Amino acid sequence: MDIATLIADPAAWAALITLIVMEVVLGIDNLIFISILTNKLPEHQQQKARRIGIGLALVMRILLLSMIWVIVSLTTPVFDLGLQGATGAHGVPSFETAFSWRDLILIAGGLFLLWKATKEIHHTLDPVPSDDELLDKKQVVGLNFGSAIFQIILLDMVFSVDSILTAVGMTDEIAIMVTAVLVTVGVMLVAADPLANFIKHNPTVVMLALGFLLMIGAVLIADGFGVHVPKGYIYAAMAFSALVESLNMIARRSKLKREGNPPA
Repeated sequence: MDIATLIADPAAWAALITLIVMEVVLGIDNLIFISILTNKLPEHQQQKARRIGIGLALVMRILLLSMIWVIVSLTTPVFDLGLQGATGAHGVPSFETAFSWRDLILIAGGLFLLWKATKEIHHTLDPVPSDDELLDKKQVVGLNFGSAIFQIILLDMVFSVDSILTAVGMTDEIAIMVTAVLVTVGVMLVAADPLANFIKHNPTVVMLALGFLLMIGAVLIADGFGVHVPKGYIYAAMAFSALVESLNMIARRSKLKREGNPPA
C-alpha cells in the first residue's frame, strides 16, 4: 500500500495510534533502566549516555524493521528439550520445552535485569565503596561510561526485539511500524532527562524503579519459557505502586512544610 493510500485510510491511523501507545508503554521499561544506569555516571556524562543509549535503541529498531524476515524467523523453535510431563491443570503444558531465538533472548535479558537490579539494590542498601571504586578517578569514570553504554546496548537488544515483534503482530505495513518507532524514540528522548532527574532527586523512587526492573526481568524469563503474563497486569501494578509512592511523596513534603523545612 502506497503512502498516499495509507494517509487516507482511517484503519491505518487507528493502527498507528494503537501501535504508538503500545510502543511507548513498552519503552518505559527501557527508559527506567537507562535512567538508573546513567544516574551513576558523573553529571557531565549522564545526558550524553542517555542520548547514545536511546539513539542506539532507534538504530536497532530500524535495522530490525529492515530485516522483518529475520524477526519472524526468531519465533521458529531452534531446539526442543523434549521433556515429558511438563503439564499443568487439564493437561495444558505449564511451560514450553521448545525454544526459539526470541525465547533465548528474552530469558538472557531477564536474567541480566535480575542480576543488575539485585546488584543495584544491594549497593543502595549497603553503599560501601568497592575496591574498583577506590581506583584512580579518571580510570573509574572511563570504565563506568563504557560499561554503562555496553549494558544499555544489551538491554536495547532485548527490548528492541520485543518491540518489533509487537509491531509485526499488529500491522503488516512497514511505514506504520517505522513511524511508530520514530515517534516512540522521540518521546523517549523528551522524557529521558526529566525521568532521570526525578529518580535522582527522589531516592525512594530508585528502590521502586529497581523493584520494577526485577518484576520485568521475571516476566521476560517467564515469557521466554512460554508463560505469558498479560502486560496489562504488569503495567497496572507499576501504575498502582507509582501512585502509592506519589502519595507518600506528597505526605513527606506536607510534613516538611508543617515543620518549617520546605523541600528543595
